[in-house]
Formats: sequence, C-alpha cells, structure tokens
Amino acid sequence: MTVAGLSILKTSAQLPQSYKTPAQKLILTSEDSLNANAATNKTVISGYGSAFYQRDFNQKQSTITLDRLVLFVGHSFNEKISLFTELEVENAIVAGSGSDEPTSGKGSVAMEQAFLKFNLNAHQYLVAGLFTPRIGITNENHLPVNFNGVERPIVEQVIIPTTWREIGVGLYGNLDRVPLTYDIAIVNGLNSAKFQHDTGIGEGEGLGSNATANNLAITAALQYRVSDFKLQLSGYMGGTVGLSKRAADSLNVGLQSGAFGTPLYLGEFDVQYARSGFAAKALGTYIAYPDADKIYRAYAQSIGTGMYGAYLELAYDWLYPQHKTKQFITFVRGEALNMNASISSLQKQDDQLDPTLKQTHIIAGISYFPIPNVVVKADVRLQHTGAQNPNLVINPPPNALPYKQNDQLLNIGFGYSF
Repeated sequence: MTVAGLSILKTSAQLPQSYKTPAQKLILTSEDSLNANAATNKTVISGYGSAFYQRDFNQKQSTITLDRLVLFVGHSFNEKISLFTELEVENAIVAGSGSDEPTSGKGSVAMEQAFLKFNLNAHQYLVAGLFTPRIGITNENHLPVNFNGVERPIVEQVIIPTTWREIGVGLYGNLDRVPLTYDIAIVNGLNSAKFQHDTGIGEGEGLGSNATANNLAITAALQYRVSDFKLQLSGYMGGTVGLSKRAADSLNVGLQSGAFGTPLYLGEFDVQYARSGFAAKALGTYIAYPDADKIYRAYAQSIGTGMYGAYLELAYDWLYPQHKTKQFITFVRGEALNMNASISSLQKQDDQLDPTLKQTHIIAGISYFPIPNVVVKADVRLQHTGAQNPNLVINPPPNALPYKQNDQLLNIGFGYSF
C-alpha cells in the first residue's frame, strides 16, 4: 500500500521522519492509503501480491504458486468518511474459471476487507464492515513487504489465523499526551462446526460469507511506544456456536448457544524493537477453549482445550545506513506451538492426543529490497514435530510413507506492494 506515494514498509516506529504524516495520529496502518492528506473525493487504487517456490525434502516434492494477488480500491468521500476494499485471489486458479486443469479449485477469490472508516476527531475513528482485528503482529500488517520470510510466521497462521477478518464495528484511538493507542471491536463469532483437528480455529472464521451471527465476539488491543520499542497486548473473547438454541439443544451434548455461548478466549502479547538496522520481534499467544469436549462430541473433531504459540525473530539490515531505499536483511526466527497443549478428559479417554501438533520451527533467510515496494526472499525452514499417535493414523505404512518428525523446506519468493 502507499501513503502519498511512499510504500509502508516498516512500522511507524521504524519510519524515517520524512515518511510520517499527520494522518498517523489516527493510528495509520499499512492498509490505510487514503488519509495521507485532507483531499476529498479521492479514489485510490493499489495492491500487493506474492509468489513462491517451495521444496519439501522429506516428500521430495516441489511446488510453485502465485500465492496471492490483492487489489485495493479506496475512496475518500470527504475528510470524515472513507471506504476501504481489498479483493484477493489466492493460488491463481479458482473453480468455475473454465479451466480443465487438475489445479482447478485450489484457489479462491474473496473479499479480504470491505469497510467504512469514520474519522470522529483527531484521536479517534470508527470502522464498520469486514476488517482485520488488531490481534498479533501480522494480521493487520500482512503485506509481503512487512514481514521477513517467504511464509508468514507459522504461529500467526495456525494459532492466530492470518488474515483473520470478520464483520463488525470497531473503535480505534490514541491518547494525546501518552504514546498509547487502543481499540475495541465487536464482530461475529467463530463457527465451531468448522474447526479442524490440525488447523485449529482458522476454519471457523466467518470471512464475511453468510457467517453465523447468533454468536458474537469482542476484540481489544493496547499498543504502547517507548523509545525504539512497541509493545502490544491484544485479546479475543467470543461465542463459538452460531446455532439457534433449539438446534444446539438437539445435538444433546450441552452446547451453549447465544452471544457468548461455548466461549473461546485468546490472549496475545508482543514486543517489537528497531534501531540502527537491527530489528527484533517476540510474540506469545494462548487459546483457552474450556468446552472443547462438547465440540468433540457434537462434530467428532478433536480440538484442544488449550493451544499456545510463541516466536522470537532477530534481523539485521546490512545496507543500513548507506542506502535510504535499498535493504538487504538477514534474519532468523524460532517458533514453538502446540495445538494439543491440553485436551479434555473425554478426548484423553478416546486416545485423541496428537503429538504431531507440538512443533518447533527454525527459519533463517534473507530479504532483499531493491526498492521499498519490492522484495525478493529466500529461507530455509527446519521443522520438528512430536511422534504420531498410531490411533490417529488412517493410512499407515506401507500404504503411506513413514512419518518423519524432522523435515527441511526451502522457500524462494517475491512480493510487492504499490
């Protein structure tokens, strides 16, 4: 995305002073390309995209894909009201496109965001529509020029779904004398009927597509800047059963419907630091799902009552400060997660614990920016998981390849924003 012709490549704590605009008092993010000045009746077209090659050395399989292409169209009606829309195509080909190739149907077309923004005053604004809540680091700032590595952080794909978007209303603001920003939003809740054993809560997102709305959720975040640090605390609490009371009761497993019935809780804390070409990020998150056993009985999906994820990333720009626009970044990131950190007694009784969902990932690579809007990336990911639970293996060897707890993946890709 652009602001007054400049790429939003870094957080505002990292931006040179010349990049900053008065609009950043309204918590400017990399998605906000309209409010760089007070112009009205202005329409902006921008976008971003990425493609990558991946080699899985265990499977001896390589894949290549146009990962995503996103078109942004925004319009400022006046200095108070503006519209933001993002249309995303994933993996190039979509079912129904007329292609007879085997890859048909693996892609998707979806609205990533579509919301109105109402500037209330110099320190507050409202959003209404389909938007990405401020949870974690990457969900709001998911452009390929905004994160290191060809893939988004694994923790922020599996534990915190990215890009997580829902329909709702949110209030964003900052304080006048303290470098503190805040937001609170109410959105539709998750749909537990779509939760998956090995992908966590992500499949339960509404995505603005006929989402269940009998259940609701509240999200909130606080950001505090001090010196070269940015600290954030964010959280989510929401119901996960969108059925009517009658439909929920008919399952005879004790599912609680209603606004916050069968609740799920997510907490997240992260720290970002940047100075003199060096940058660091650390994030930790935990999900508590007390009634996961009821979902197990209702939908035969083994979901953890507790899930966690954390990562630490260190990076250095070797071209700092010689080049104002070019960057050559080397980085290393360590990630740990477990979607089965705890499971219900019923799932334990049925031997549903899946050690493969306890994982560590070490990612090391480079990011080269010939200009701020374009990045070429490469990295190696070393993956380790727990052993398989034989009770959960549907297709055991020799029909399937033996499961290996360690794997190595090579990623090469590029990304852009404009």
